[in-house]
Amino acid sequence: MSADLPDSRAKLAWSAGPGIALVLIVAAGAASLPLAALARQAAGSDLIFHVAVTLLALVLGGVGFVVARHQPHNPMGWLLLGSGLGFALGMDASLYAALAYRLHPGRLPLGWLAVVLQAGWGLAFVFLGTAVVLFPDGRLPSRHWRWPLRVYLAVSAVWVGGAVIVAVTAIGGHHVQIDPSGDLALIDHPTGAAALWGAITQAWFVVLIACLVAAVVHQAAGYRRASGVRRQQLKWVASGAAVSVICGVAGAVLNNAPGAWQIVSDVLVAGTAALPASMGVAILRYRLYDIDRIISRTLAYAIVTGLLIGLYAGLVLLATHVLSFRTPVAVAASTLAAAALFNPLRRRVQHLVDRRFNRARYDADVTIAEFAARLQDTMNLDSVRNDLTAVVDQALEPTHISVWIGQQG
Repeated sequence: MSADLPDSRAKLAWSAGPGIALVLIVAAGAASLPLAALARQAAGSDLIFHVAVTLLALVLGGVGFVVARHQPHNPMGWLLLGSGLGFALGMDASLYAALAYRLHPGRLPLGWLAVVLQAGWGLAFVFLGTAVVLFPDGRLPSRHWRWPLRVYLAVSAVWVGGAVIVAVTAIGGHHVQIDPSGDLALIDHPTGAAALWGAITQAWFVVLIACLVAAVVHQAAGYRRASGVRRQQLKWVASGAAVSVICGVAGAVLNNAPGAWQIVSDVLVAGTAALPASMGVAILRYRLYDIDRIISRTLAYAIVTGLLIGLYAGLVLLATHVLSFRTPVAVAASTLAAAALFNPLRRRVQHLVDRRFNRARYDADVTIAEFAARLQDTMNLDSVRNDLTAVVDQALEPTHISVWIGQQG
């Protein structure tokens, strides 16, 4: 009886852990907007940035919760939960640190704890990077990955430990300086005794990027040998990673840009949530085979949008600069022309994209179109039934086909 009690407590903690972590993420996300308002960071691009990070944390937490509940022994769910919690707590810690040390110095409690918890940003990236390496079942891609993962985790542990040491040292020496974004100045701009921390940060980023690139290369190489479910999983993650990388790189390039570009940079932070979302779909295998249609639709609409924008801009420039029409009629005519071309252009582009990137759907559409053409010239009911069965089997590949024909009275 006494031996069973610790086991039951462990099972209870194991089952309740994902829910507790998700509640903490939601609570931290809900607290971010009031904290941002109090810290005078709830306007313009600052507000958009906090909303984007909150969305990223909630997506990580939601996906991690579902994976951990359905596959409790798969560490992927726990890693995604840890990453979401790190982003949420790190953001709240930065906002509270700005309140405690910049706006109300010496008047708010636990300001030192907020400075220490800023290391949550680093932990979030560590957990997310580890999840990418261990995708999809929480196991290493091969035994050759043991040492690279150990090196990555060791350098990450040194980085997180160093961040905590720098924060504790600044707190103990009463040299806490918080920059306008709410981060400890010694961590963002290490000087003096903290210069070693800067070298560790650079080494950590090099190791992080190297591990992620190696993991992506390994997954890409495995895609050529994969088939069935595994291939669809890799498609999902590759698509999510592509969106995340594009958003991350564009956001970094546009960071600190003037005017509306800064807002665009902050909005792009939310796009990085595509990676954990795609990982959740791939791990849980929910609507796994929809990825081909999603890719083809995304490519088609991106191409159509680009062509229409180019056409619209060209017509406006032609009307206003070449033909010297300065009235709003020229702009209105260009808009109507672009709108009239949308559906014909979309159908044509979708056909070309499906033929290249979504061959299964393209072949199914062609098969059904050919059947419809044959149906117009066929009068024999048995021939129609046999042809229908063959077409459905070729286009949809169902496990069972039944044709019921009602009797006319």
